[in-house]
Amino acid sequence: MPAQINEEFLKRLEDQLSRQGNWPAVYMFKFIIADSNRDYALLRSLFGDEARIFTRHSSGGKYISVTVKEMMLSPSEIVERYRKASLIEGIIAL
Repeated sequence: MPAQINEEFLKRLEDQLSRQGNWPAVYMFKFIIADSNRDYALLRSLFGDEARIFTRHSSGGKYISVTVKEMMLSPSEIVERYRKASLIEGIIAL
């Protein structure tokens, strides 16, 4: 079952990002996913080829921390990425 997305949180995030700066800008996403090639491939597919992606495996080997830096055109584009990511089972967005 896909993770439930908190629309209230996303609305607040979009409002805050809109007030914070000039767009486009580089935005840093952080996620934790199960150590699964499938989950990583799904998450990777949400971002363009120009995105810088960094991964780190947990000490127990069950999870992967994924940091993505990519040029985003607007806060609404960021929120849409979070919505798409929430469809990956068990994902945690930080």
